[in-house]
Amino acid sequence: MPRPYADRVRTVELLPDDATDRAVREAWRRLAEAGLPSQAGHPHPTNRPHLTLAVGEALPDAVRARLEELLGTALPVRIRLAGLVRFTGRVRVLAWAVRPDPELLLLHEEVWRTLAEAPGVGRLNPLHAPGRWVPHVTLGRSRRVSWDLPDSELLPVPPHAPLPGLLVAARGYDSVARTVEPLAPREHRPG
Repeated sequence: MPRPYADRVRTVELLPDDATDRAVREAWRRLAEAGLPSQAGHPHPTNRPHLTLAVGEALPDAVRARLEELLGTALPVRIRLAGLVRFTGRVRVLAWAVRPDPELLLLHEEVWRTLAEAPGVGRLNPLHAPGRWVPHVTLGRSRRVSWDLPDSELLPVPPHAPLPGLLVAARGYDSVARTVEPLAPREHRPG
């Protein structure tokens, strides 16, 4: 049997401003109220709206310091949430699609390059590679259910009307310790 991608993963994630965070949580609530899988049902304290830039096996101190500098100077960046995207596979995912501005695409490429060129990071998840990356904010995950309702019933705003927002902070997530650490500027918590 092939070895799974990694036993431990470390992510680099961007966190939205308060208004965008509230809009995503409203989408989570709508899904939960419709009896559909939703991130609203994920009770872990690290669960919050985010956009994943990259996933690797480790985040050595020197690499983390480089990321803190890079992210600290690049944030905030603009995004537009527009429509839904559905991913299939072992786990199905419903996500709010992110239409990135050029600044976000550049930041993503710089983060990817920083990780790819650094010793000790291990393998990177190829789904996050520039050119393959599909920027999104996860709304729900399930092994069985697909979200077959119209997008207009699943989103708190019309799916054809992009919702502008900002990504204002960054964090790293450790899948073994199930903890997060701020990367830039500091962990931003919705008010």
